[in-house]
Amino acid sequence: MMIHQLRVQATVLLLLLTIALGGCVRSPQQKMEWLLAKGKESYAEHDYQRAILRFRGAIQVQPRSAEPYYQLGLAYLASGEVRGAVMAFWQAAERDPKHVEAQLKLAELLLKSGEQDLLEEVQKRVQDVRAVAPANLDALDLQALTEWRLGKKEEAEQHLQQVLTKSPADLKASINLAMAKLSRKDVLGAEEILKKAAQTSPTPNALIALGEFYVMIDRLGDAEQQLIRTLKVDSKNPLALIDLAALQVRAGRKDQAERTYTQLSALPDKQYKPIHALFLFASGQTDTAIAELEKLQQQDPQDRDARTRLVTAYLQANRAKDAEKVLSNALQKNERDVEALLQRSRVYIDAGKYTEAQNDLNKVLHFEPYSAKAHYYLAKVHQAKGTSLSYRQELGEAVRLDRAFLTARIELAQALIASKGAKSALEVMDEAPPWQQKLLPAIVQRNWSLLASGDRSLFRQGVNQGLRLARTPDLLIQDAMLKTGEQNVSGARASLEEALRISPGNVQALNLLVRTYIAQKQTPLALQKVREFAVAHPEYAAIQEYWGESLLVMGDRAQARVAFTAAKRARPDFTPAELALARLDAMEGNFDGARKRLSALLASNRANNGAREVLAEVEQAAGNQSAAIEQYRTIADSEPNNIRALNNLAYLLADANKADEALNYAQRAKELLPGNLDVEDTLGWVLYRKGLYAVAVQHLENSAPQEPTGRGQFHLAMAYFKAGDLKRGKQTLRAALVKYPNLPEAKLAEQVQAEMTQ
Repeated sequence: MMIHQLRVQATVLLLLLTIALGGCVRSPQQKMEWLLAKGKESYAEHDYQRAILRFRGAIQVQPRSAEPYYQLGLAYLASGEVRGAVMAFWQAAERDPKHVEAQLKLAELLLKSGEQDLLEEVQKRVQDVRAVAPANLDALDLQALTEWRLGKKEEAEQHLQQVLTKSPADLKASINLAMAKLSRKDVLGAEEILKKAAQTSPTPNALIALGEFYVMIDRLGDAEQQLIRTLKVDSKNPLALIDLAALQVRAGRKDQAERTYTQLSALPDKQYKPIHALFLFASGQTDTAIAELEKLQQQDPQDRDARTRLVTAYLQANRAKDAEKVLSNALQKNERDVEALLQRSRVYIDAGKYTEAQNDLNKVLHFEPYSAKAHYYLAKVHQAKGTSLSYRQELGEAVRLDRAFLTARIELAQALIASKGAKSALEVMDEAPPWQQKLLPAIVQRNWSLLASGDRSLFRQGVNQGLRLARTPDLLIQDAMLKTGEQNVSGARASLEEALRISPGNVQALNLLVRTYIAQKQTPLALQKVREFAVAHPEYAAIQEYWGESLLVMGDRAQARVAFTAAKRARPDFTPAELALARLDAMEGNFDGARKRLSALLASNRANNGAREVLAEVEQAAGNQSAAIEQYRTIADSEPNNIRALNNLAYLLADANKADEALNYAQRAKELLPGNLDVEDTLGWVLYRKGLYAVAVQHLENSAPQEPTGRGQFHLAMAYFKAGDLKRGKQTLRAALVKYPNLPEAKLAEQVQAEMTQ
């Protein structure tokens, strides 16, 4: 997965450029034109990152001008940042609705998104362009494509024919018309159009288009001949080489493909230099691929794209230390390298080095105060540390700085829902750019916000809107939830089963399906469904782990172990299965086995607090309270808002006669989760251990009647005795002994009663 490219603070860039100009450029208009010219020079040299910097500098000088945004969109598009390109073209079109090129580029990208709900937006923009420039053939071509997608196929073909009549050599129109005919299964008609295009203008692109058409209709031999013909005309044509290599891979001729990729990598354009290495990486030749990427990076240390590819390869190969070393070396040479700082912060976050990550991100914001990505990564630091408020604040800042940052927007909405801010979550989704609101991920998250806010009518509308675009697992799950609420159980099950056919590893869908059976008191049938699904899909670790947990609830430890082991077999690095096996070891008294599993997990990642928490539970079960305290303390230090760790640590410290220290943790847990029965019981118990019996009674009276384990009732009885209320102490103890005679707290309470009634 590629890491986003460097973005440098536009104001700093502008200042440096102004100094360099020595005052020769005076007016804002002249400054903007100079920056645009320089940006276009960088673009022509394929130095897209420098072009982006210069176009952003031009925007800083003249923020109301459309042209810098348009040029920025072109640079983003060339560098592969489609989201940034869409936003830039949209800003250009907002500033000048008559900017034909910006409107067309935006319409083209929206059309390529494949989102049905965006078609009306595309059509409107194209119609606006045609009103301004009726002779624009690109607009006519786009209008035809939009009409085709809207089902107006005759009109679409007529408009494409108009384009070809006016410009017979228009390859784009020829391709689009051929695809239109192919969709109507007119293969011969489509082939004839592309053959004619190749004869009319026998350019490499026309020949390649015919070759790619043959690939689409599975005439691979004809496709290969066409590509070879292209290479006879232009032996170094990169598109022909890429397509030929892909055909060779598809045919299983990997040796030939490697030679073709080697030929492609030898081209002077640096964007093709890493192609051979990437082929090797995809083929499983990881070490050889990385060695080649290292060589490319050493040949051009200033090429940040080459560095990013190397860092990405290191991370995919689980060589995080090597990635960190490359980035640290780069930062020794240039401490202002924002891209390296961002990438290293991501490496630090994954390694649990949150302080180091935060330091790097603070540096990024010093150099580039408006970096949305830096705020997003800071949010991930706070999420990992459990500081929920700061997590939401940083996500909010990322979205404020970059309205089109959909990933951050969705996470913010999810975080707000988790903090019982459903209405705020809905507002966040409604503030997305209009074109983005019609994308499936945005629709799905808005639906969750509507559900959390209790608006089931709009929730149904949103689900229907999404399902018209695509029947994705998320939307089918939402549909099932609605149907369950409507008592349409069979309809809910049908939607969930469809979701599982699309995504067999979707545990959420499986869990909801199981719950439909349990709700009808058909638990054996629910378990049967899970077992059948687990047997049918041994390749999904999460499904095997879910089956194991189900077996554990039923008390079948032996088969649960088999299921957890199957989960690990499906995916050896699947941590939940290893944690489940450690818990199972502890249940069976094999504490050393559990420690061994958990220590191995922590050795590979010291920040794995999930493993650390299970280790604390294991030590507690083994009677090693001091070791359990140490583990919970480590978690609480790294995650100050981890309520479970705070609560358990407070309880153990109270039992270890460290009530003063325990009180601090217990109060923090209560502040984070007021009203929780377990937290309230712990606080009451800590106060009891401090000798504050009357205050302890107040807290324990709130929790004991509903506290499910029975422990709270014994605590309350002891507090009554110590506070001098012997009558209520005896009543509470007597009632607790009837229900929970075997709890360890029972004997302790009886001892306190004996002491106080002597």
